Parts: sequence; C-alpha cells; structure tokens
Amino acid sequence: MKIKSFILLSFLLLPLLGIAQREFITAEGDTMKRYVFMLLEAGDNRNHDSIQVVNIQKGHMDHLNMMASTGKLIMAGPFEKGDPYRGLLIFDLETIEEAEKMERDDPAVVAGRLKMKTFYWWSAKGVTLK
Repeated sequence: MKIKSFILLSFLLLPLLGIAQREFITAEGDTMKRYVFMLLEAGDNRNHDSIQVVNIQKGHMDHLNMMASTGKLIMAGPFEKGDPYRGLLIFDLETIEEAEKMERDDPAVVAGRLKMKTFYWWSAKGVTLK
C-alpha cells in the first residue's frame, strides 16, 4: 500500500515541482520517461478546395516523414472518425515548445486545417506497439 501511495504521490508532485528531469525509476524498478504528446485538432480554416486539400495533405505527410527521420517524432497517426481530433504525434523532446516549433511549419497547420494541443506524457521507457 505504501508503494502505491508513493507512486501516486510522485506523479502528482512532478508537475508541481517543475522538474526538468525526464526519467525516473518507479518503486517496481521500471523506468518512466516524459515525452511530448500532441493532439492535432481540426483547424478553423477547413474551406480548401479538393486540389488544395491534396497538396496540403502531401505536404503534411512529407513534414511528418521529415520529423520522423530526425528521430524526434517517434509516433504519429490519424484517428478514425476523430472530429474534432484528427491525429496524434508523440515526440521524444525535452519541451513542449520544441515540439510546437517543429510542428508549426507543417503545411496543414500553416493553412489552418489543423491546430495543435500539446501536453507532457509519461510512459514506461522503451515500450513499443506491436
């Protein structure tokens, strides 16, 4: 019971302490790491014609691939029937500001088709999807 309370207290206090540390080891010995989680929402400008939409989407995919090639974008994908949420991005970066700086050049964000909502997110280090 004390261990569970300690873990819960640790998660609650991390944001309050303003700790820049991105990793910690739980009482069970698991390493937790902080990532940047970004929701992409439908933007305010969705009135593009079909040709513009195709070009914006191509630029969006090119931008995501470029960010992935740096190793800083570690996961991305759209939501099925996700209005208003269109997709998510997970970055392995120190700060929210770094992620927003990278994504603000995305043609879909520039065109107003998408907007960003960004959070810190903790996960067990090294976990992968299968």
